[in-house]
Parts: sequence; structure tokens; C-alpha cells
Amino acid sequence: MATHQPDTASPAVPLPFSSQRPRWDRGEDGVEYATVEVPRDYTDPAGERLVIALSRRRATDPARRRGVLLSLNGGPGGDWGLGKDLAGRFTGTPVHEVYDLIGFDPRGFGDSTRLYAEVTVPRAPFDSRPPDSDFEVIAEDMRRRELGCARGGGDLRRHISTPNIARDMDLIRSVLGEDRISFVGYAYGTYVGAVYGSLFPTRLDRSVLDSCVNPEWNWYEQFASQGDAILRNVRRWADWVAGHDDVFGLGRGAGEVLAAVEEAVARLEKMPDGVRLRTLLDGAMGYRTADRGQWEKLARSVAELRGGEDGARARELLADQRLWRPSDNEGESRSGVLDAITSEHDWPADLETYYAAMRDFRERYPYGYGVLRAQPWVGTFRSFTPPEPPVEITRGDHPVGLVVQADGDIMDHVDGGVAMAGRLGHHLVTVTDSGDHEVYVLCGNPRVDAVVHRYLTEGELPPPRTEIPGATPRPDVQAR
Repeated sequence: MATHQPDTASPAVPLPFSSQRPRWDRGEDGVEYATVEVPRDYTDPAGERLVIALSRRRATDPARRRGVLLSLNGGPGGDWGLGKDLAGRFTGTPVHEVYDLIGFDPRGFGDSTRLYAEVTVPRAPFDSRPPDSDFEVIAEDMRRRELGCARGGGDLRRHISTPNIARDMDLIRSVLGEDRISFVGYAYGTYVGAVYGSLFPTRLDRSVLDSCVNPEWNWYEQFASQGDAILRNVRRWADWVAGHDDVFGLGRGAGEVLAAVEEAVARLEKMPDGVRLRTLLDGAMGYRTADRGQWEKLARSVAELRGGEDGARARELLADQRLWRPSDNEGESRSGVLDAITSEHDWPADLETYYAAMRDFRERYPYGYGVLRAQPWVGTFRSFTPPEPPVEITRGDHPVGLVVQADGDIMDHVDGGVAMAGRLGHHLVTVTDSGDHEVYVLCGNPRVDAVVHRYLTEGELPPPRTEIPGATPRPDVQAR
């Protein structure tokens, strides 16, 4: 993802931060909670401080304890992740026996010092296939969003970055009195884990990177890759539906099935509120094809939408389809973490680059809101200069770890897992025929869990390239 490398020496945690001793308070849930202070700017440790919120669940078998396990998930910056509550998902597992489970809210998020942005209301209609006439309005919405980020976040935005989150992790390690940490990162957390290992290779023990950000891509490329990831699931679904034409009547080949989908699209567009209904169907095609358990229901819905004229029935069939991102407004403010983190890389400045990509995606990747993944973003109009270049991902001296990647993950393209494993020399577990995202422990795949548990607790790595089937099978409509 990056081409520059800052100083990769493992500097000591700056004084007086290393002398902190967190005061742990036990909550009603039995979990210990504390806060630590970190520098807002690690180049100015005497300057302003931020607060990082921690949780701790002590190892249940102290005689076998081998250290602490930190974990992080969520969209860039931890946005929409579980933060310090993620550690609770490992409670009762084999890793909880041998590790103190340490959760944290990354800087800018949750109960840590928060980064805010002013809310700006988009003027462009939410449309999965926007006409060219909307492109300039979409770009202007993003420019206004960036201005709202600047007003709400001020100078703090420059310091909400992946390298600083990694440095905060090392400060947490230091104040806990540990020589090394083990780490489980999901999605954006995989990038944080890889950056931590690059900056502090001698301080990383065992690491699991699940649903990987691609270390070769910037954030624009990462977002755009989701169009292809979505289409791969759609094509697999279409092949499956074509094999059951006697059940669904949508065609005997994948091309015929997708043509039937477009017939449903055209029918919806003619109804009142047609753009919204068509947008919801495009969203359903992207998200529901990732879940093999929804394949039959989606096929039946498409068949009904293709032949129906009832707008009320169409709204019923699409009622539970979510839009691009739920609102995170807190009155006139919202979290500004996602915007800050995704602006740490350079984005194309020429709007025509985006407009050309949007036209292309409108034709090739209409499903799952693919066009919106190619549009301008706040990074296009970035109003601050990052204080440092992105970190080059290298393994250095830390041990070989484990990458877990579902082949149909629509948020983090399967190529990201392959690239991350290759870059770091890690072993790769591919979850086949699966659209799962954030798999280990969180998706209920016992075979994946068993492999990763063994690695984290015993140090036993699976073969360098291992395949495990997804936990959700395709529907068996023939048995009906």
C-alpha cells in the first residue's frame, strides 16, 4: 500500500509515558477498564496528550500464560468496529486461557479522545447508477464533507493515523510491562498489525491478519477493488441459479440470469420511487450474494420482481436492504476517523479520473453500490498535509504469522490476503466459496477457529497454503 519508509528503529516509548501504571477498575461485567495517555504527536512528546481507553480480561490459566493479545477490527481507523469490546469475543476460547485479552479504542474513536467532524447533508440523490449529470454534485458533496471534517477536527486530524495507532499499541505494551505483544487484526486492523510489525518487529510475537487490506494499494485502489470483489460473488450466484432453472426460471446460463436481473431493474425503475427501489436491488445483489445462505431467497425475489408490477410488494422484498453506510450523526457532529485515516494516502486530484471510473463501474459493477466505490472522496479534497509518508510494509525480524482470507470477501478483496501473505512471508488460510468478512471467531467457522487457536496457543502453523470451506453452504434446493 505504501512506497515510503519512515525510521523503522524501535525507539523507546517517550518519557514520562513509559512510567504510567494504568489504574484498572472492574466493571459490572467483570471486565477491567483503564485509560492511558499517549502523545498527540510522537515527535513532540512534551506536547498535547490524548487518552486511550483499554479493557483487560486476564488469562484464565495463569500457569500457562504467555503474554497479552491485542486485537482490532473495523473500517479504517476502527470506525464501526468493536474497539475495546472486541477482546470480549475471545472470552472462553483457548486463547483466553493463555493470554490476557487487551482491547482498546484507537485514537479518535469510542471512549478514547474522539475526533469529530461537522455533519454535512449530501445534495446528490443516493443512486447506485448515477447519471453523468449528478457527478459534479457528488464531487461537491465530498468537498463539503471534507470542509466539515476540517472544521470539526481541526489540527487533531493530522495525528489520527495508522502509524500513530501502531505507536499507541507499543506504548500500551510498555505500560503493561510486556516485552512483546501478540495481535489479531481484522480488516483495517490487518493494516495496523502489518504497520506495527514493520515499525516494531522485535516487539511482535504471534500475529493473525484476517480479511486483509492489500499492502500494494492506496485507499482509493482499496475501495475501487470492492467492485470486482462483489461481481465475483454475483457471477457465482448466477452460475448456481442457472443450474436450477427448473426452480427459479431465470435462465440456463449465468448470462441469462444476469439479463433477468436487469429486466427486474428496468421494471423497478418504472415504478414510483423507482430509482430508490432499483438502488436497493443493486445493493441486495452485492450484499446478499456474499452470503450463500441468502442465495435462494435472492433468486426468488429477483424472479418475483422481474414479473411483478406491485410497488408495495417490491418495497417489501427489499425492505431489509441496507444503504451505503448507516448514519453516525451525533446531532451536528459525527465521527471523523474514517475520513482522516483514508486521507493519509494521496488520492487522484483530477475529477475526470473519477468520472471516467464511475462510468466504467456503472457498466461493469453496478451491484453492491459499485459506482459509489469509484467516486471522489474526502481525500480528493484533502485540506491537510499528512505529517509523514505511509509506512512500507515489511516483516523484518518478527516471527512468521498467519493470514486468513475468504475468497468472496466483498470489503477486502481476496487479492489483499494473497498480497499480504506474500509480502510478509506469512502462511495463508483461504476460506473457499465464502463471502465472509472477519472470519476467525467472529463468523462461526469451527475449522478456521481450530487452526488459528492452535497457532496462537501452541505456535503450530498450518501448511503455507491451506484451504478451508466456508461455514455457510449453498442452499440445497434440489432436495426440496
